[in-house]
Amino acid sequence: MNLRDIHTPVLLERCVELLAPALQHDGAVLVDATLGMGGHSEALLERFGNIRLIGLDRDTDALRIAGQRLERFADRVTLVHTVYDEIGLHAHGASGILMDLGVSSLQLDEAERGFAYSKDAPLDMRMDQTKGTTAADVLATYSEGNLRRIFERYGEEKLAARYARFIVRSRDEKPLVRSQDLVDLLQAATPAAAQRAGHPAKRVFQALRIEVNSELSVLADAIPAAMDALTVGGRIVVMSYQSLEDRLVKQAFAAASASTAPAGLPVELPQHAPRFRTITKGAEIAGEDEKARNPRAIPVRLRAAERIREAA
Repeated sequence: MNLRDIHTPVLLERCVELLAPALQHDGAVLVDATLGMGGHSEALLERFGNIRLIGLDRDTDALRIAGQRLERFADRVTLVHTVYDEIGLHAHGASGILMDLGVSSLQLDEAERGFAYSKDAPLDMRMDQTKGTTAADVLATYSEGNLRRIFERYGEEKLAARYARFIVRSRDEKPLVRSQDLVDLLQAATPAAAQRAGHPAKRVFQALRIEVNSELSVLADAIPAAMDALTVGGRIVVMSYQSLEDRLVKQAFAAASASTAPAGLPVELPQHAPRFRTITKGAEIAGEDEKARNPRAIPVRLRAAERIREAA
């Protein structure tokens, strides 16, 4: 299996460009907090022969594949099986941090993982298959109100109440254990006019995945922990693929790059100065050429920031 043929890292050159100023010195430490199949890390290890990589991932399959891919750099690589909100335990003094959020190419492409509504498979959706609640468990045990809540909040689904009601009514007769079971139910529950607006399962599958993996709560903890772990001059690059993720990143970067001086203070004291500066102007997106080559780059939103002073 040639990983380069099946896995094209999103915005690779831009990530390298943004992280480069922080990785020039000897002993620089790069933390890839969402290692996946290691495409970004491989490129950065190739281009910066001085760096040491710490790669984090909750998916044991991803760690195994990335380990094979990065084997030639073994003396400079440490791989850790963990969820990336534990980044503070592994990244103190980091020079650069990269986060490529959401579901990985590996998880989408392996049908048996249950992430893709276009492929029939067990409704699992766990990024770490060694523990936790599956999507089938959520559908079988959550109340109608809780199902509606996650579909609305995490999927921004307008038909959340209708879908939750159909699921609760149907599950006693036919448990929803496979992705096709859920797709069939959602299609039956969706008015014809709404079906023309896109596949009815898209937002529900996204919401279930986020719930199963606690993605937004993990991200909310991980971003400030990662920023705290950076040295002065260190940089963090984050790629998001849906608006809920991007909003959390935007808010964290904005808070860290703003003065904390009380309103009306005539002179800003050093302890109130911003700790970070944003490098990107808003969120950057992939160019049309990359979107054509790599459809998974279509929804990406990239933000980057640099640490400019120690905490007060």
